[in-house]
Amino acid sequence: MAERIEDLNLPNAVVTRIIKECLPDGISVSKEARTAIARATSIYILYITSAANNVATQSSRKTISANDVFKALEETEFSSFIKPIQEALEEFKKAQLDKKLRAAKKNEDGADKTTDDKTGGDDGIEVDEEEHEDDEETEQ
Repeated sequence: MAERIEDLNLPNAVVTRIIKECLPDGISVSKEARTAIARATSIYILYITSAANNVATQSSRKTISANDVFKALEETEFSSFIKPIQEALEEFKKAQLDKKLRAAKKNEDGADKTTDDKTGGDDGIEVDEEEHEDDEETEQ
C-alpha cells in the first residue's frame, strides 16, 4: 500500500500529456485543474481496482484479470468503457506479440550468425546443393 497520499498520484507529465492530447490547440488547463484531474483519476483507478478485486475474490482468486476489470466496469455502471478498453487491450496484445516475434527473430538471426562464426561459415552466402555436388564429382 501507499505510505503517503502523494504516492497515489499519477506523474504530472503523463497527466499533462493526456490532457493536451484530448483538448484542441489553444486551450490551456490551470495547474489546479490538472491536479484535480490527476487526483480524480487516481481515485477512479482505486475504485475500479477494488471492484475488480471483489470480482476476483468472489471467484476465489487472488489475481485480478482483464475480465474481472470488465465485470467491475459493468457492475459500477461504467459499461460504456468496456468496448474501447477491450479494443485497446487487443491492440496492446498484438503489439506485445509483434515485439516478442521480432525479439525471437533477432535472437534467431543472432544465433545463426554465432553458429556460422563458430563453424567458420560465411554469413549471407548461400550454396546451391546441386552445384556443390557437381563440384565434388568433378574433383574425384
